[in-house]
Amino acid sequence: MNNENEFKTINPATEETIAQYTYINSEEATKKVKESHNAFLEWKLTSLEERGKIIKSIGQALEKKKDEYAQLMTQEMGKLLSQSYQEIELCIGICNYTATEGIKHLQDEERPLYDGGKGTIHYSPIGVIYGIQPWNFPLYQPIRYSIANLMAGNGVLLKHAKNVTGSALKLKEIYEDAGLPKDLFQVLVINHDVSDEIIANDLVKGITLTGSSGAGKHVAVKSAEVLKKTVLELGSNDAYIVLDDADIDMAAQICAEARIYNNGQTCVAAKRFIVVDSVYNKFKTKFVSIMESMQLGDPTNENTTLGPIARKDLREELHDKVQKSVEKGAKILCGGEIPNTKGYYYPSTVIENITPDQPAYSEELFGPVASLIKAKNNDDAMRIANDSKFGLGGGIFSKDEDKAINLAKNYFDTGMIHINSYGLAYPNMPFGGVKNSGYGREHGGFGIREFVNVKSITQK
Repeated sequence: MNNENEFKTINPATEETIAQYTYINSEEATKKVKESHNAFLEWKLTSLEERGKIIKSIGQALEKKKDEYAQLMTQEMGKLLSQSYQEIELCIGICNYTATEGIKHLQDEERPLYDGGKGTIHYSPIGVIYGIQPWNFPLYQPIRYSIANLMAGNGVLLKHAKNVTGSALKLKEIYEDAGLPKDLFQVLVINHDVSDEIIANDLVKGITLTGSSGAGKHVAVKSAEVLKKTVLELGSNDAYIVLDDADIDMAAQICAEARIYNNGQTCVAAKRFIVVDSVYNKFKTKFVSIMESMQLGDPTNENTTLGPIARKDLREELHDKVQKSVEKGAKILCGGEIPNTKGYYYPSTVIENITPDQPAYSEELFGPVASLIKAKNNDDAMRIANDSKFGLGGGIFSKDEDKAINLAKNYFDTGMIHINSYGLAYPNMPFGGVKNSGYGREHGGFGIREFVNVKSITQK
């Protein structure tokens, strides 16, 4: 395919073409923005209760289409079929939460004024919100920001990653089948140049992006040039700390699952495993054994525990970071070689002897590669965990949960921390990070207020 305006989606497990698409041009994209804006002008006047009914209906529509959607996601990006179903269940939960608990965060608030008057705080939608989303969770990523913003009364645009274009278009069908007004939610199949034009479009009032730190910086600059608010959920290099009093067998099992979930391609996946010296060898033995046992193969096979990397270039990038780390002294304990098979597979891999000058220490390895780092003691483990430009998620393993919670509250410099556990996202808990992992929050009632006009109305 030589036409730069055309592209195809490829099944990463088989390397076979799924479908072909053509980018729309600037004029077509602008027309879709206008259509979304026109639909917004009516939608913003719809009551919260009516919006909530439609949001709940979207969850019901996802339930009806879950078999079809799960197959499509696995086909487009290679996630285990069972995890595609889990992703859909999470999205249904987001719809239900937003339609019930989430709606409470948009209710008017009344406050008495010092001079005897009455104040009303009203949360008003601001217009069309533009979302730029990655491929690793083809349904969850657009659901996360779009459901909150639709509930808030905004229009929504989606530029999805091109290798999951089918998932994006399927979501638009589901939204409108569930009763969402036509054109309120628009999918923009556009290139990066047209994307920059959308950011500058006067009818676009806010921009949210999930992606790399580099992409976040670009979008932040383009948005700042036109004075538009952004919410950015960017990369990470999450540290999971194993303290000297941890249950090692439990920690090793959870850490392995946290590293390879979604084929290791999760922004909040465990990536750096910082283990105190006194328990390091015991953890390493157990952890490597579990990682070696992962069954690499067809993501539709129920016995498979690890599917392919989503794209060939992403596998090459991952392997290059592993090799560069080895060149600088890292040691491979298992995996680390590209298998000679059809599909973009990469084995579960563990590397140790990690030093700050290696990609395995300082960069995000987006795939099933675990960096095992030895700490002198508990304090040193926390120091290493915070020695990162990222700050999205993390974990602490300790039998003393009060101590672990204190560390999480007062010392861990990241947005989300799991104690003796691993989790992706919860509809009722805020999601987001600090430092180069971005800013702003989604879920838990926080995302629903990111793109609203908080109006102060006073009367005597």
